[in-house]
Amino acid sequence: MSRLARSSRTLLTALSRASLPVLTALAAPGGGLASELPKEVSFPTRDGGRIDAHIYGDGPHAVVLAHGAVFDKESWQVLAGQLCDRGLRVLALDFRGYGRSTPGTEEGALWLDVVGAADYLRQQGAQRVFALGASMGGGAVARASVESPEGTFDKVILLAAAPIEDPDRMRAGSLLFVVSREEHLLPRVRQQFELAPEPKRLEILEGSAHAQHVFGTDQAEALTQLIIDFLVN
Repeated sequence: MSRLARSSRTLLTALSRASLPVLTALAAPGGGLASELPKEVSFPTRDGGRIDAHIYGDGPHAVVLAHGAVFDKESWQVLAGQLCDRGLRVLALDFRGYGRSTPGTEEGALWLDVVGAADYLRQQGAQRVFALGASMGGGAVARASVESPEGTFDKVILLAAAPIEDPDRMRAGSLLFVVSREEHLLPRVRQQFELAPEPKRLEILEGSAHAQHVFGTDQAEALTQLIIDFLVN
């Protein structure tokens, strides 16, 4: 792991732990918890790891949800239900070292977990694969889009993502960057956005909540609608 990646992960973990809400107990305005229990699945990574995940729904198009440093796959339950209501299949993963997920041979290569999720969804018949990563998970999604062939990810959402060293090499059909106006990462997110390839879009939410913590604020509905509109339309 590079020095930039290590320092960014340390910063993002500290930011997250400062205001950890119990997101699985919250229902964002305009939606609720998934109507059905998720299916438990696991899949291999290319470096020999094994990733545990929850699958919601069975739509033809799928989205990978990649959590932040102090969260896990259960933290996406509310959003997963809302996306399922719009016809999407949702895969919420536990990164290596979280829950029952086990690492492979490449230390700290969280991006391989995201790639493994995309591979699994394609094997299960998903016609299009999207990815949403928050904070640490956003950095992993961004790196996965750099390291993967063109067409692996049709759309990518980076929610206050940990920065990567070469955002200009990201590959996705469309990119959405989201960050809160008053959080410390705003300048870095802007910088990453400026370097990223088109088509891309930057949305700045009011407040100071970081990444998934936004779902515990009065900006939850705005963020949820941004995600839904970007992925479904």
